[in-house]
Amino acid sequence: MEHMFKVMEKYSTQLEEQVKVRTEELENEKKKKELLICRMLPPVVADALKAGVAVAPETYNEVSIYFSDIVGFTTISAMSTPLQVVDLLNDLYTLFDKTIENYEVYKVETIGDAYMVASGLPVRNGRRHAGEVATMALDLLSTCGTFAIKHLPHVPLRLRIGLHSGPCVAGVVGLTMPRYCLFGDTVNQALKMESSGAAFRIHISQQIKEILDEIGGFNTEYRGEIQFECGITTTSYWLTSSNNFHKPLPEPPPLTTGETHGLQCVYPDANLACLGCVS
Repeated sequence: MEHMFKVMEKYSTQLEEQVKVRTEELENEKKKKELLICRMLPPVVADALKAGVAVAPETYNEVSIYFSDIVGFTTISAMSTPLQVVDLLNDLYTLFDKTIENYEVYKVETIGDAYMVASGLPVRNGRRHAGEVATMALDLLSTCGTFAIKHLPHVPLRLRIGLHSGPCVAGVVGLTMPRYCLFGDTVNQALKMESSGAAFRIHISQQIKEILDEIGGFNTEYRGEIQFECGITTTSYWLTSSNNFHKPLPEPPPLTTGETHGLQCVYPDANLACLGCVS
């Protein structure tokens, strides 16, 4: 009888240990899932979803949106193996992600070499969104100016940036893999500012420039007129510097009139001519 009690006690102890291990594994998996959700969605939205609260689409009267891509990325990819391209983007975006942690912004998504960031949502921040995005753009440009491609150390990584401010709608799309998406002309217009920009330059619209002038301390140069797909024409500018940002910026290549979006880079090195403004 005593032997039976000992066996049962031993079995009970083993069972308790197994339950404890399984519980810890479950908690760890739960934490991983919550961490993944927090990385995929803004914290405010992620907290609401974890609490079982439905997140309805919301209209924002004014936000600022950042778009960038790598000029000549197609050519760089052709000079690289698929694994080298993955390593390049991983190194670059790890650096970018660390940089933007210093600003009131949310990384919306990355698609290939395109990087999209917004400020002023889901938490509204008055009109600070323009200054946050503008200073962040200068910071990312500075970071990119010193970035070295491991397998192509002599090929500079030329970032092209576009900024625009305006209204948009944001909401969660999808259930299995939810994403926080932005909709509206402001998104398209920010993308247009980027695609019609140039290497190592920050191309901004009249709308965001007016807010930056109101904030003060940002220096711009007149660029020209840009027509959006919706038919609206806006005056555009280059954001060149900020009185409160003191990191070195890469020297942009000179510009001449081209046949694509009106700009083309001229490089002294003919071998790098294919890495110009038009990608």
